[in-house]
Amino acid sequence: MTAEQDRADLQRHADEMRINQSFNFALFDANETELIGCVYIDPAETPEADADISWWVRDENVGTDLEAVLDDFVPAWIARDWPLTSPRYDRF
Repeated sequence: MTAEQDRADLQRHADEMRINQSFNFALFDANETELIGCVYIDPAETPEADADISWWVRDENVGTDLEAVLDDFVPAWIARDWPLTSPRYDRF
């Protein structure tokens, strides 16, 4: 992605967040000094889903307990706290 495409994509995300179509949650370390992951709730790209949910952790956390906890937490959190009936999950 070029810098111009990245700026356009960031602007699209900002516009979606402003009108509550898209949500982005940052995962920080215990001291809140380093970004270690992210969770995205975006408009669905297919008619079968009502949202696309994705998340990632930094490379050094891949395969760790942190990643496993996030993999369990995100779907449970969405099912418990979000008014979605057909979320589509796609972990980075």
